[in-house]
Amino acid sequence: MKTAIIGGTGVQSLPGWTLQAEHAYDDGVFLYEGRLHGEPALLLPRHSKGHKIPPHRIPHARHVRLLKEHGVQCVLATAAVGSLRTDWTPGTLVILSDFLDFMREVNTLYHDTVVHTDFTEPFSPLLRDALLKAADRQGIAVQREGVYVCAPGPRYETPAEIRMFRMLGGDVIGMTVVPEAVLCREAGIHYAAVAIVTNLGAGLSGQPLTHEEVTQVMQGATETIARLFAETLRLLKATPL
Repeated sequence: MKTAIIGGTGVQSLPGWTLQAEHAYDDGVFLYEGRLHGEPALLLPRHSKGHKIPPHRIPHARHVRLLKEHGVQCVLATAAVGSLRTDWTPGTLVILSDFLDFMREVNTLYHDTVVHTDFTEPFSPLLRDALLKAADRQGIAVQREGVYVCAPGPRYETPAEIRMFRMLGGDVIGMTVVPEAVLCREAGIHYAAVAIVTNLGAGLSGQPLTHEEVTQVMQGATETIARLFAETLRLLKATPL
């Protein structure tokens, strides 16, 4: 099955990635063809080449439509997140299992048609299973479930917001995964995301949040993510849709 990787903050490429072709579009969207440790895949940088697009300006629907046009059936995504749990420290990997949507806009492919999409299982069970098996095979420690809170950004959250999201059952918080999960589901594309904890949420560590600490943690996590995704791609080759 044809698989794409959506790379978030700090993932313009991955260790073991071999670029074969670059597609650049007039609207600033880039799509790369290549191989990850020998496994064929597409790679789409969520924030465009060079991390130029802020989270609230990402053209999520454009990305999903483009992947659909290229015949993509599965999407593996990365997400840099803040932790709402003090026991999930920077560097923790989470195979997301559910989400809370606090975006201020509606993300859908069906603005003019009445379509109500089921989200009993918010992330693809097929891809989550493959990611968990890949983690076990590679000896990679992961949290096997996690609830992702999606906030619109681009600012970080306040301590009061973090307390509220914790009370509601959130585990990690970010700004980008939910639109992708919704749009991929509507497009008939399997979608799963691996969250990488880069910091504790506001008020949990006593330190101000910075983008620099996020990118530093992500740089240290890319080799592990590359191994995890490459093993997942190998498993998906033998998995029927």
